[in-house]
Amino acid sequence: MITLNAIVRQYGPAYRARYGERMPPSHRAALDALAACRTEALGGHVYTCAACATTRYSYHSCKNRHCPTCQQEAAQAWLSRQQDLLVPLPYFLITFTLPPALRDLARSHQRLLYTLLFRSSAAALQQLAHDPRFLG
Repeated sequence: MITLNAIVRQYGPAYRARYGERMPPSHRAALDALAACRTEALGGHVYTCAACATTRYSYHSCKNRHCPTCQQEAAQAWLSRQQDLLVPLPYFLITFTLPPALRDLARSHQRLLYTLLFRSSAAALQQLAHDPRFLG
């Protein structure tokens, strides 16, 4: 099965060549971690079975929070905890998007723009919730 790490190793250099100048440092760091995960770049350990003396070399993981290989177990545990908090009511998905004119700006100023997006989204939902035509 192909992994995200393998895709990043194969196509990451071309992606960086095309978009690297516009990528935030956090994205470059995540790509570096994903590309190096469980490869000789991060080193590893030799494990020896005490019963049969078989040895196995295991490369170190990147432990990056964006790495699906490293974070699978943590993600499943988090999801389980979140599901325990759900109230037994129907849920629906609401999606808020940035207009195309703001997307380049958001890439360069993620913290500011996404904070504004979340605040604006919350205000819009609260306004709808107070309106008698909707939830009122």
